[in-house]
Amino acid sequence: MGIFVNSDNSAFQVALNSEIYIDKTGLLTYTNKVMNTLQGYVCVSRPRRFGKSMAANMLTAYYSRGCDSREIFSKFEISESPDFEKYRNKYNTIFLNMQEFLSRSDSVEALVDRVKKLVLRDLKREYPDVDYFDDTDLVESMQDIYREKKIPFVVIIDEWDCMFREYKQDREAQEKYLDFLRDLLKDKGYIHLAYMTGILPIKKYGTHSALNMFDEFSMISPGPLASYVGFTETEVEALCRQYKADMSEVKSWYDGYSFEKEKSIYSPRSVVNCMRFEKIENYWNQTETFEALQFYIDMNFDGLKDDVLSMIAGEKVPVNTGSFTNDMTTFRTEDDVLTLLIHLGYLGYDSNEKCVFIPNNEIRSEYVNAVSVSDW
Repeated sequence: MGIFVNSDNSAFQVALNSEIYIDKTGLLTYTNKVMNTLQGYVCVSRPRRFGKSMAANMLTAYYSRGCDSREIFSKFEISESPDFEKYRNKYNTIFLNMQEFLSRSDSVEALVDRVKKLVLRDLKREYPDVDYFDDTDLVESMQDIYREKKIPFVVIIDEWDCMFREYKQDREAQEKYLDFLRDLLKDKGYIHLAYMTGILPIKKYGTHSALNMFDEFSMISPGPLASYVGFTETEVEALCRQYKADMSEVKSWYDGYSFEKEKSIYSPRSVVNCMRFEKIENYWNQTETFEALQFYIDMNFDGLKDDVLSMIAGEKVPVNTGSFTNDMTTFRTEDDVLTLLIHLGYLGYDSNEKCVFIPNNEIRSEYVNAVSVSDW
């Protein structure tokens, strides 16, 4: 059992130990379905506070050969799947939190080098008897292990897009990082599942992406994973009954993210805090100040001011999400700003009407604070 390779289930156990845990193990039914297929590349982008890391820890606990997680999953939805045992704890699982690597690196080269060295150290401890062609080359070492042991890899990358948030203007660094991920993951027989989480969808360069093999599930198009974006109406109703909370108030404050296959999704962290502290208030600003929003709405695009004020008043605004380049610096139109705010959770998106809106009272209060001190 290593730190990055075949780690244990302790990180997921922390979530299970919490006062409130909502069963989202049904997500594993989807990842099992796409295992070792052309669809086995999954990129999930969500705002902060929407449980991305918890899901990544869950996948690690389920797939990693470094533990036996039968008991902790036996009480949840995934245990009812006929494939529950087929995939459980059967894979060489690599879990990487890129934010942690970035915080200890002063360049993209240092980050990539650190990832390679630490993962290689774990691999060689796990498989010291493998005949490595070049034990300093991560990709070739994984290929050697797969060839000799016949055990495929699951790679889980949390905060995969932190590089694009830290090095917003450094295109060269971004491309080097994408090239590293492509070399590690694309067209590799040893990879049976690659699962990435982040705030942003995969960065586009020109007409293609270096990671174009991924299916992307975002706040604009979550597809079959819509019910795992946040808490569903049924889940929140059950919490309100348990904690004797006013469902109508909770709905007005924390609901509003609506998708084609799930019409009502709630901000999970805010709902949990509301139940635990028995109080309706703005929990969003406890992890991010309104200045983060103010920066974007202060951009001087024609119509942005009027549209923000209209949305504060409860109206919807048309948006074209197609021109967004999936970064935090390339803004050519008001639509690009509005699209980023969808991914950040500051706007809801109506895919049928192609409109954006402020989803709930919690987020509306953030807009009011931002506008009150803006350059407007």
